[in-house]
Amino acid sequence: MKAPVLELDSVSYAYRGSAAPVVTDVSVAVEPGQSLALVGESGAGKTTLLRMLLGLAGPTSGTVRFDGDPLRLRDRTQMKAFRRSVQCVFQDPYASLDPRQRVRRIVGEPLRSLGVASGDAADDRVARALERVGLPADAGERYPHEFSGGQRQRIAIARATVCDPRVLLADEPVSALDVTTRVKVVDLLAELKETAGLTVVMVSHDLSVVAALCERTAVLERGRVVEAGETPEVLGAPRHAYTRRLLASVPRLPARS
Repeated sequence: MKAPVLELDSVSYAYRGSAAPVVTDVSVAVEPGQSLALVGESGAGKTTLLRMLLGLAGPTSGTVRFDGDPLRLRDRTQMKAFRRSVQCVFQDPYASLDPRQRVRRIVGEPLRSLGVASGDAADDRVARALERVGLPADAGERYPHEFSGGQRQRIAIARATVCDPRVLLADEPVSALDVTTRVKVVDLLAELKETAGLTVVMVSHDLSVVAALCERTAVLERGRVVEAGETPEVLGAPRHAYTRRLLASVPRLPARS
């Protein structure tokens, strides 16, 4: 068994001034090259866990670890390396892309902010990132409104992968898309995982998407993990009543060809 690249160790989180935690004693880990889904209904604590995995919030108790080291949010050196290694794709491609900027500048923003590349070197990396997600290099000269929803999410994925991160966190990455486009984006994420060796952590309430992409699944109910394991086992023979209710309620994606 490989050492986890990203890990939540007995983490809990409560908003300041609130007596009730939104996440309680959650432990999950993902190994390099693995794909993990965090699933549950709205209010289950998925977004809070994602914020901690992104280093946007620190746990009230417990530890977030990256490559075995506790994540120290005030350590600028560690956090800069962390930001280069861990990137995120958000739910709504319409809201996550600045409509005033050309795609080339949007995709290249992590290269500039993290000091990875500039000038012609950055332009080359942006072109490769756009090509990798199935968009032509000249797409960089256009604006987000000139693309469909599925294409915009591809742009968001290009931005998240332009620095060649080790871990990709995906927050409901296909929930804002129509069913046909969902399948294509899920296929793209699966291809990137294989070709780039990405570790993927995906937040979702849709178990059909999880079945298509993730090897392991952790099911959350009211801030606690109620079931976790290999995805075929969790979805094929769920032990917890909450997981069975989720399975009964989600629509199914068409089978991938």
